[in-house]
Amino acid sequence: MHLILANPRGFCAGVNMAIESLERALELFGTPLYVYHEIVHNLHVVDRFRRRGVVFVDRIEDIPSGANVLYSAHGVAPAIRTAALQRSLRAIDATCPLVTKVHLEAVRFAKEGYTILLIGHEGHDEVAGTLGEAPDSIRLVQTAEEAADLQVPDEAKVAYLTQTTLSVDDAEVIISALRKRFPHIAGPSRDDICYATQNRQEAVKDLLPEVDLILVVGSQNSSNSLRLAEIACSAGKPAYLIDGLRELQTNWLRPDQTVLITAGASAPEDVVEELVAFLQDRYSATMESRTIREEHVSFPLPRELRLVSA
Repeated sequence: MHLILANPRGFCAGVNMAIESLERALELFGTPLYVYHEIVHNLHVVDRFRRRGVVFVDRIEDIPSGANVLYSAHGVAPAIRTAALQRSLRAIDATCPLVTKVHLEAVRFAKEGYTILLIGHEGHDEVAGTLGEAPDSIRLVQTAEEAADLQVPDEAKVAYLTQTTLSVDDAEVIISALRKRFPHIAGPSRDDICYATQNRQEAVKDLLPEVDLILVVGSQNSSNSLRLAEIACSAGKPAYLIDGLRELQTNWLRPDQTVLITAGASAPEDVVEELVAFLQDRYSATMESRTIREEHVSFPLPRELRLVSA
C-alpha cells in the first residue's frame, strides 16, 4: 500500500483561532465555561473540551445568568447576542473572520434594499447565523432548481452570498443558475467560500487521478469534510468520511492500493497520524506528503480575550 497525504489538510486559521480562544478562556475563567453550539464541527475536539468541563449548549436560555459564554467559529445571529446581554453573560466571540465578512455583506445588502439569496445548507450553524442578520431580506437557496424558480419583489435588486464551507463546484452551478435567472444580480466583493475550503478541495481534485481510494478524516456534521468526500465520489473514486481510526473498515482496503488521506478543516492532526500509523503497521504502507497549496493565514484571538490578557 502507498499513502499520499494531501496538503493542505486539517485545521484552518479560523478553527485554530476558535480552539485557541477556548483554551485561553479556560485559563482565564475556568469552569463552568459555556459554548454556544459546538466550537467546531468535530467529535474529537468537542469531546476533549467536554471532558475538561466545557458545556456545549444549543439554547442561550440554558446558560445561567452571569456566566461566561464563547460563540463558536460558525457565528451567531444578532438575536443571540441580544439574549446574551439580557442574561448578563460575558460573551467571547470566536466567530471566524471569514464568516463575519458574510454577515457584514448581508447587513450591507439588506440596508440597500436587496433581496439576498444565501446559497447554503439548511440547518447549518453558519447559515442560521447569517439568516439572522437580515431575516426579512434573505432567502436560502440550496439547489440550481430552486434558483431557476425564484420570484422576488424587485429583480433589479437581487444579491447572492454563500456559506463559506460549500463545494466550490456545487456553489458555481447555483450561482450560474442565479445569474441566468437574474442577469443583474450582485455578489460579494470577494468569493465567500473560504480559502481553506477551496485549498483542501483543490488538493483532493489534483491528487485523485493518482489514487484508488480516499479517506477523509472529519465528522459527519462537518460541511467542508463532507464536500471532500463528495468530490472524490463525483470523480468515480471510493471515498469514506471517518471520525478516526475506530470507524475504518479494513474491508474497504486492499494491500496493493494507493490511498489518499486528507482531513476537513476542523479535524485534529493527531487523529490523522493515528490512522497513518495503523495503515503503515497493518499493510507496511509507504507514505509521501504532497503539497498543492501553501497556507500562511492566521487570525488574532477575539478582542475580549486580548483585553483581559493585556
